[in-house]
Amino acid sequence: MLKRYDGNPILEPILSNTWESRMVFNCAAINEGGKTHIIYRARGVDGHVSRFGYAGTKDGFHIDERLSEPIFVGDPTNDFECFGCEDPRITRIGDRIYMCYTAFGMVPGITRQEKSIQIGMTSISVDDFLNHRWNWEKRWFPFPRVDDKNACLFPEKINGKWVMYHRIYPYIWVSYSDDLKNWGGSKIVMSPQEDWEYFKLGSGAPPIKTSKGWLFVYHAVSREFRYQLGLALIDLENPEKVIWRGKEPLLKPTAPYETNGVVSNVVFTCGAVVIEDTLFVYYGGADTVICVATAKISDLLRAMR
Repeated sequence: MLKRYDGNPILEPILSNTWESRMVFNCAAINEGGKTHIIYRARGVDGHVSRFGYAGTKDGFHIDERLSEPIFVGDPTNDFECFGCEDPRITRIGDRIYMCYTAFGMVPGITRQEKSIQIGMTSISVDDFLNHRWNWEKRWFPFPRVDDKNACLFPEKINGKWVMYHRIYPYIWVSYSDDLKNWGGSKIVMSPQEDWEYFKLGSGAPPIKTSKGWLFVYHAVSREFRYQLGLALIDLENPEKVIWRGKEPLLKPTAPYETNGVVSNVVFTCGAVVIEDTLFVYYGGADTVICVATAKISDLLRAMR
């Protein structure tokens, strides 16, 4: 149901920028001020350390701005993210933009180095974000020492609570908060069902509100380790209730830039925006480049009937 942009990929590594010379992939996206802002994960010649870069597009397809330096890096003095930051997802709440990401580090306080992943969070004012003043709030880790990732926030409270989807293998979970910093009440929302979801599921873009429910794009991994995108519709008043879920993938890795790369056979999204009635899904292809695919919201909702 998603149509690939003929000009894919829209972002590729830049060899002269050492921090993004090997891979640019798995990006957050938000539409603000008449422009789509993309925060993307990048890796370069220094191995497995990921950082976040910035690019912008006025029409959703053509990149007309790209910064030469990272806008967010892992804190090397913090054990939780000393090896970098991965897979950002951003949501506007009030006058701030909140970012969830995967903190890649090590378990503190033990006698040998044990690597770990967990959810990291921070925020920035909308004004600072739009003016490229990267004054990120002090970071916090809502589930310290829990092997957890793929976190995304709903843009508004539901029944008086802030809501997060996240992935503790192999399920998608929901958690709730009063203040966006302390989280609990966790429950499993989605489990692998179809063969193309066999190994694990994870959140994709933050849920998008429609008249029929929250539109939720997620990723799933098959027995053959093919990363594909799925689509679900979530009840507007109950984030634990899945109204509809596709039996087939929304997008499969079939294009050359999706089947061949640093990690082949991967389509993976962290961000989507709506421009008029069109859903723009930004995704990583083969963990190497960034692409976009689109669909009419009305067509997606019609197909769910």
